[in-house]
Amino acid sequence: MIKEEDKQKDNQSWRLNRSVSLSFLVQLVFLASLIIGSWVNLQRQLDLLQRDVEYLCDCQNLIKNKLDSLTERTIGHEYRLRAVEEQVSKLYNSELEGGK
Repeated sequence: MIKEEDKQKDNQSWRLNRSVSLSFLVQLVFLASLIIGSWVNLQRQLDLLQRDVEYLCDCQNLIKNKLDSLTERTIGHEYRLRAVEEQVSKLYNSELEGGK
């Protein structure tokens, strides 16, 4: 009789251990799926970030090129303005000298 009770206790203990192991396995699978899901989401976010950074670099290069063009045009206009001012100054001086 004692042996049968021990077998029943062992059998119940084994069932409990099996259910705990199954519960642990389910939790482990769930945790692994969360980790994989987080990793995939992180990779997607990094891809989006990389695309945004590339877009910003392209826009920065476009703006740099426009600024370089504007700088060249500004320098050209400054030389032209200086030449016009010199011509006006010469004409003004010649009129002053001619009027004396």
